[in-house]
Amino acid sequence: MSVYVDHILSCVPNKNWRWNHSAHLFADTVDELHAFAARIGLKRIWFQDGDYFPHYDLTVNKHTEAVAKGAILLSREKAIAKWHETIRVRQRA
Repeated sequence: MSVYVDHILSCVPNKNWRWNHSAHLFADTVDELHAFAARIGLKRIWFQDGDYFPHYDLTVNKHTEAVAKGAILLSREKAIAKWHETIRVRQRA
């Protein structure tokens, strides 16, 4: 099982996200995702599970920390493929 991050992208801050950049932290299983998120100091309340894609949003600093602690950095294309795989697995469950 693995934990992944995609590349940092520019984004527009809003009432829920005040930063100009973000990325996603996701994993093969939700349990693994929560365990890794806790290791890098993310709060469980920040977990997002909409549209069958469980993830945490990451700031630049948390992205750097996640990669340093073993998260696999995926290209945008590979991240999207992994997201689709996750959706298919969850729909079968």
